[in-house]
Amino acid sequence: MRSRPAYMTTLAVFCAGGLLSLSAAAVEDADFRFDTTADLYDVCSVGSSAAEFAISNQACRAFIEASVQYHDEISDRRKLQRLICYPANVTIADGKRAFLAWAGDHSGDQRLMAEQPVVGLVRALAAKYPCAN
Repeated sequence: MRSRPAYMTTLAVFCAGGLLSLSAAAVEDADFRFDTTADLYDVCSVGSSAAEFAISNQACRAFIEASVQYHDEISDRRKLQRLICYPANVTIADGKRAFLAWAGDHSGDQRLMAEQPVVGLVRALAAKYPCAN
């Protein structure tokens, strides 16, 4: 398994710790390790009526925002080709909806769902917000 930066591990531990007290969670504590696209999908797809919605929604939004910020920063500073070209008015909630739609459509594809979650997220966002070449 690839090592991940300490801040990602800290975020995952913090988020998972918030779920330890929940008894019948639809999302598993292990999903908050964000090892796969399926894990991100599980966390992001928790419904608003579920007890674990607040922590799941925040973890999902944080993952999406951090990933997009990194994409934007690295592609702009290094003059790399952008993978995602979203309009200025797109929100994190829009990105979450795009990811959920893409992941729902591909949930049966074991290869895609086993990829690193940032790869699945970028695939989803690039499909929704492609860049003109």
